[in-house]
Amino acid sequence: MTALSRRGLLGTGALAAAMTTLPSPASARTRAAAASADVVVVGAGLAGLTAARDLVAAGRSVVVLEARDRPGGRVYGLPLGDGTTSEGGAEFVGPTQDRITALARELGVETFATYNQGKNVYLRNGRRSLYATDGLLGAVPPDWGVVDLGIAMAKLNDMAGEVPVGQPWKAARAEEWDSQTFHTWSRANAVSGGARFLLDAFVSSTLSVRSRDVSLLYVLHYIAAAGNAANPGTIDRLINTRGGAQETRFAGGSEQIPARLAARLGDRVRYGAPVRAVETTDGGVTVTADGITVTALRAVVAMSPAIAARIDFRPGLPAARAQLAQRFPMGSVAKFVAVYDTPFWRAEGLNGQSVADSGAIDATFDNSPPDGSRGVLMGFMNQTGIRRLDAAPADEVRAAGLDSFARLFGDRAGNPVRTAFQRWDNEVWSGGGPVGVTPPGALLDFGPALREPCGRIHWAGTETSDFWTGYMDGAVRSGERVAKEVHAAL
Repeated sequence: MTALSRRGLLGTGALAAAMTTLPSPASARTRAAAASADVVVVGAGLAGLTAARDLVAAGRSVVVLEARDRPGGRVYGLPLGDGTTSEGGAEFVGPTQDRITALARELGVETFATYNQGKNVYLRNGRRSLYATDGLLGAVPPDWGVVDLGIAMAKLNDMAGEVPVGQPWKAARAEEWDSQTFHTWSRANAVSGGARFLLDAFVSSTLSVRSRDVSLLYVLHYIAAAGNAANPGTIDRLINTRGGAQETRFAGGSEQIPARLAARLGDRVRYGAPVRAVETTDGGVTVTADGITVTALRAVVAMSPAIAARIDFRPGLPAARAQLAQRFPMGSVAKFVAVYDTPFWRAEGLNGQSVADSGAIDATFDNSPPDGSRGVLMGFMNQTGIRRLDAAPADEVRAAGLDSFARLFGDRAGNPVRTAFQRWDNEVWSGGGPVGVTPPGALLDFGPALREPCGRIHWAGTETSDFWTGYMDGAVRSGERVAKEVHAAL
């Protein structure tokens, strides 16, 4: 990807004039402002920042409006209370995630391998067991229904191979697959309780919803999207650490990428500016946000469909797009982190990864720094597990998280130096995570509206990506796509 040129960083004359009216983030709340540019981007997550980068590199003037006081969106450095952070949002990357890794290299953000030496923990029906991940099924626990599960996984890979990436509604069996939930399919195609639980766990750990909440077609496309143009997506790539989507982490935290990208864009990014309205006229768009109004020729809305629907679009969006947004809810997830003097589980032959059928946390990873100078355990509180704790006081969330860690890794795990957590359901500008999902019928009837521009309004965000939907890589891909789309339309 072309790096920002000096010309691009300086911007066009129109942008330079616009930026004279743009106050710094520190003064944004004290006075209103007006600005104009070729393009206004709503959202400074990876999708919006990537789109802005590419448009500026193409010589276009850009203003980015961000509701939060930071860049990154669902990529977030969670403060640990000692001046350091751990990934509170998206963090892992793996093979075929080409665009996020290319962006990281451009920005000078290095990677390191996720700790994966030793055995995983499996907690099922009150019994704790350990297992290696170098077998045929990789990270899949060796439950007694493993053969049943293997057959079901092979079926899923075969069906996903029939789904056109980026256009699942065009699959030959789209109506059949979008007329049932993943839960319905799994019960019809897996007999054993173990296989059914692990299929449910796959959906919970990747989408943070119950298998009854999501369309089979959506899941099949999610699998198909776990690849690139040269490598078909597979369920194995989604769930595995080695050779899979959890293989690698970013040095200093994934938040380094949006932070450095936003720094390159400089004063083009306006923080503390939630967008309230987007008005389209024959000549352009007017975007009204807290503290600033921006007029532009085109707008890019780089947000999840559910959150984008909060904006007052004038005139109203086409029915297909409005209806799609009503059928694209966010998953429910929190990340719980505990810090220890050392990663003690490593000495016990464990890699910090686990799957559990009970407790507040249903999956864990070793989030320790590369040098292992201290231990950091991270746990996902998914779907029902976090919904029950959304309104709970912090002490209750902490107790629930530590109880899960102790059951999985022993009493030492229940006595950390400190803890921290991020409840994404309670985060007003995300409303959940890690990704929006669709129930039966939504993709078939409304899917084409996901990326289709609405006049001068264009759509980005990881939900709109073809490959790696729901991941940082998908967000970057969507930003690159929409930048080309907008540049061609100007």
